[in-house]
Amino acid sequence: MKSKDKIFKKISVFILFISYFILASCSSDETSIEEEDSSNTEIEVLDVEESNFTTSSLTISVTPCTLSDGTVTDCYQIVTSSVPSDHEMGPWCPSNIADSAEEGGIWLEDGEVYDVDGEFIANMATFYNDSNWLMYDSNGDVYITTTLDDCINAANPNVGDEYNNFCVECLPAYITEVTQTWLIPITPVLQDTPVYFNTAGGGGSEINIPSTRGVALNGIEFSAPAPTDNILSAYTLAPFDDAGGHINVHQGYHYHAATGFSTKIEQTDEHSALIGYALDGIGIYELEDEQGNTETDLDELRGHTDSIRGYHYHVDEAGKNNFINGLKGAYVVE
Repeated sequence: MKSKDKIFKKISVFILFISYFILASCSSDETSIEEEDSSNTEIEVLDVEESNFTTSSLTISVTPCTLSDGTVTDCYQIVTSSVPSDHEMGPWCPSNIADSAEEGGIWLEDGEVYDVDGEFIANMATFYNDSNWLMYDSNGDVYITTTLDDCINAANPNVGDEYNNFCVECLPAYITEVTQTWLIPITPVLQDTPVYFNTAGGGGSEINIPSTRGVALNGIEFSAPAPTDNILSAYTLAPFDDAGGHINVHQGYHYHAATGFSTKIEQTDEHSALIGYALDGIGIYELEDEQGNTETDLDELRGHTDSIRGYHYHVDEAGKNNFINGLKGAYVVE
């Protein structure tokens, strides 16, 4: 893949026994986090810093909000044009099977990142062990969606057979009127019971759980995992660009992976750079630090605590089509 120049007072034995009993009765995911952090009042979090955001493609204001635990507080309202100001969008689909990686985007499959170059398109039948894949004509030209209607129709969950073996490419010109508004608590409020996103990338089992994971510092959405299985089942391919993003007419441009292209705030201690905030206001940092190392003590949400940044998240590997696994903080409901 191409990348850019990459507490506690003593307590009685009886209380300890009761605490263990309560934790053991929880789900396995929740137990692993609660055993590590037995009281959220002891965990520090940092406020969201407005100055960390780029401002050329978004506006930020302060507004009252209510969080999922009932807390009434102030939030940052971030309104963005859904177009990044810090890097170019695309390309996505190569035009011919002779094209290099420079002329196409990337695809996320089984934890790996693949360049969508001409060779990838030419070898899809072998790659997926399915002879129905043939996305190019006798001249090697790739079948690509070319209109707004094609973009909308090919992204439909019930896509028609006429789009079989098309590379789906939605262009920036289609989203000139699209805006997104995000509300993030300025001061995160940690919860005793975290919220997990379901594996399909939707809203989970509780009402109002957000599907969006967070917002990058350039205002672009860290989206739920792309439904790659559904895309492939229709014999279509909807590549991401090298920044891990693509376009639909409802969300505008949005990310499904962090690949190092968007604005980042480097840390003075060589820790991974800050790249955005989750919808609970907790910072999201890159996977690797400046030495290329990854954290080994992340909880099930992909978070942990240090003395400088407090509790924070680290994004998943780009190939996982994922950012974080849930929210430790309360999120905005109104």
